[in-house]
Amino acid sequence: MAQVRSFLKSLAFVAAAAGLPAIAHAQGTGDGWKLCNETSFIIETAVGRPVGGSVNVDGWTKLQPGSCQVAVRAPLDPKIHYVYGRTSTAHRGGLREWGGERELCVDPTGGFSLESPPNCNAMGLEARGFRAVDISSRSRWTTTFTEIENYDRATAQAAGIQRLLEEAGVLSGAIDGRIGYKTRTAIGKFLEENNLPDSTSDSDLIDFLEQVAKENGRNVGFTLCNRTDKRIWSAIGRRGTEGWESRGWWMLEAGGCARVIDKALRGTEHYVFGEMEDGTRIRTLAKASDPFCVGRAKFAIVGRDDCEASAYRTALFAAAPEPVDQRLVFEFFERDFAKAGSQ
Repeated sequence: MAQVRSFLKSLAFVAAAAGLPAIAHAQGTGDGWKLCNETSFIIETAVGRPVGGSVNVDGWTKLQPGSCQVAVRAPLDPKIHYVYGRTSTAHRGGLREWGGERELCVDPTGGFSLESPPNCNAMGLEARGFRAVDISSRSRWTTTFTEIENYDRATAQAAGIQRLLEEAGVLSGAIDGRIGYKTRTAIGKFLEENNLPDSTSDSDLIDFLEQVAKENGRNVGFTLCNRTDKRIWSAIGRRGTEGWESRGWWMLEAGGCARVIDKALRGTEHYVFGEMEDGTRIRTLAKASDPFCVGRAKFAIVGRDDCEASAYRTALFAAAPEPVDQRLVFEFFERDFAKAGSQ
């Protein structure tokens, strides 16, 4: 029977989305609205500021683990502001987000400053769910990003270095925020192999590790791309450690891609599913014959039998080509989808 699987690494951003204290707010020292990162991840942040009857959105500000940055300088306007955070693409395990229910437009590809329009897609932008922050001080306010592990800023920085050492392929071990002999040895090895001086600061070390981890990540994993002029909702199926599993949904805008697995692929059997929005109708893959379970909302399901008994539905997936060098890119084309109304 199909079962929902709870992914450990998703708990932090699920907590944030559910309104649990993954983002804390307080008055504190500093000149203006300060954002602090008490997680082991590099977080890219965007903020919304009230301006007249609208909201101006600015992004992206990078927060290294254990660091703080001023997002809006004083004097502050004592009104509702908004904040959103996402992890750097250097981190494995999929995107983690800190946010809320207020949808505002962002440019996901690079830095931006804009008055959030009512229609994001029409401006070539994307909507993200921002968390409301009720700032009541004109001079100082602090918002802190946290995760399930209760790090302070010092241990967050240490844990962040450990995480990046692992993602850069230098160290494998516990991410506990304690720099012991094993971690110090790995740091020394990384500095030596990259011709960096022993005096390299922790901040510079994190920057170097992030770039190496990003480069490593580009060479492995599973990426889905939309080569049509319409939106596609996509999912994947594969054999995992607990048996057959299916995961989704990833929204692929026209011409867009999503990296759905960011680790080296194990095994050769991978399957894909796509639903294309074509006006008021939905088109599915024409040549698909392998059944997996899918959910109505975002899902991670173990098993591919008795889907309806578990309140899912059965969908037919198509086999993807075998990975090459632990990497696979699957492209959806218009010709892959059945004509509207012919399913």
